[in-house]
Amino acid sequence: MPSTAKGNLANQATNRAEDLPAQPGARQDSLPGTVRDKPFAWILLITGVIGWLASGALVLEKLEVLKDPNHVTVCDVNPWVSCGAVMQTPQSSVFGFPNMFIGIVAFAVIITTAMGILAGAKYSRGYWLGLQTGVTLGFAFVVWLWSQALYAIHVLCPFCMVVWAVMIPLFVWVTIRNITHGVIKAPPALAKLLGESGWIIVALLYVAVIATIFFSFIHVFVGSSA
Repeated sequence: MPSTAKGNLANQATNRAEDLPAQPGARQDSLPGTVRDKPFAWILLITGVIGWLASGALVLEKLEVLKDPNHVTVCDVNPWVSCGAVMQTPQSSVFGFPNMFIGIVAFAVIITTAMGILAGAKYSRGYWLGLQTGVTLGFAFVVWLWSQALYAIHVLCPFCMVVWAVMIPLFVWVTIRNITHGVIKAPPALAKLLGESGWIIVALLYVAVIATIFFSFIHVFVGSSA
């Protein structure tokens, strides 16, 4: 075969390989920057630490409320912004115990995973699928709690909102990481698009959450500015 034909075939093979999602163990320089091991680990670590601290603060306040039902929490600002008021609702203990204990355990797993990656650990596809399942269920639970706060309870919990805030990039980037690494099978074009659009997706979700909060509490904003 002529050398020119061989060169064309090699170029076509290279182009096809670049369009495919990376497989587990693929070279890091072939992946979008944010889903490479170290940058992705820092996303996990930062979101995990913030979420764990917010959950821990909620646990401490919940213990004080259990000891003294009249306890005023540090985030009791007014009738519409109050951790204490939310803690008194059934939605705060969906599974028979305070929701924040779930956060303490779940975010500890995220932190441990991040530290493992930073130390050079390599996790199996089964582990990543398990983490994806946990993060997806956590995100769905947070969406439900958000809807309850806005449309059923009509009270916002600041520490809970911190957990909402970190769950958005956590869910988005774990999902994108698993798609671009081939853990979750997806068309190459979709994997490439998601890998390049992660922060845009996160920003759009933040805007959506802020907009729903604003319109759900517009009477408060309008009343306070009148």
